[in-house]
Amino acid sequence: MSTITTTQQYATARPTARKAVWLHGVAATVAASAVVTGLAVAASAAGVNFETADGPIPVLGFAQLTAFFSLIGVAMAAVMARVARRPRRTFVVTTVVLTVASLVPDATFGFDVPSAVTLMVLHVVAAAIVVPVLARRMAEER
Repeated sequence: MSTITTTQQYATARPTARKAVWLHGVAATVAASAVVTGLAVAASAAGVNFETADGPIPVLGFAQLTAFFSLIGVAMAAVMARVARRPRRTFVVTTVVLTVASLVPDATFGFDVPSAVTLMVLHVVAAAIVVPVLARRMAEER
């Protein structure tokens, strides 16, 4: 008679997964802020006017707002990774809806057409950098 011995190893990937979401999210935030700011500077040099009723949008404003809202996305991803039944799908659907909603002010704040279109493109560029990085780090199902 032979005896088969098995050992079970229990490992939890949860802290590592959470850490990966945060680390990659912060890296994507830095990248998105840099890219959006660079594109805004290039657009401004090409003649796009980012003038509002309160004055022009400062160059650092692009970096700050991109970083702020990207970090909100990172926090959303971390929370959804812990509580959503289908974290990746929930995160992607939510961020697509929020990205579309972020285009509304650009069309309604009185910017001229080139400025509004450029701002909309910058929102989409930031989302295109941050959302896929975070979504790849999230589980399909919990």
